Amino acid sequence: MDAIDCLKTRRSIRAYRPDDVPQALVEDVVDCGRLAATAMNQQPWTFVVVRDAATRSALAETCGKGGAFLSQAPVCIAVFCRPTDFYVEDGSAATENLLLAARARGLGSCWVGGDKLPYAPRVAELLGAPGDQRLFSLVALGYPAEEPRPDKRPLSDVLRLERF
Repeated sequence: MDAIDCLKTRRSIRAYRPDDVPQALVEDVVDCGRLAATAMNQQPWTFVVVRDAATRSALAETCGKGGAFLSQAPVCIAVFCRPTDFYVEDGSAATENLLLAARARGLGSCWVGGDKLPYAPRVAELLGAPGDQRLFSLVALGYPAEEPRPDKRPLSDVLRLERF
């Protein structure tokens, strides 16, 4: 898939087919996350791939309404970051790379927040994260069972030239 087409057609997927995602494909998506832009090349991330249905259900329950679909997706990728000066920017870049790589490989994905949310410590505990790691995001991953087409604001609403 062309990069521009990937950027323009990526959507949040919250319904997944039950089909398994091959490990090589999951590793390719994570590899793209690993290669994200990072401040001062600190690369503060660690990616935890969760396939176990019971663990995904526990994550969905822990995250509540906003992450309920995590139990349905065959894969969940938890992105953890060391708390560096730019972990928010770095974690965001890595998470976006995961989403775009998934789209490029024919997979659906959805970003579930983690950083600063009240359930983050419980998720870290469920996944056995060491104390120097912060949950940054959770990414549901699988073959899409829906094709959402949300309205997007037109370019003319968001683009300003030279000044606001």
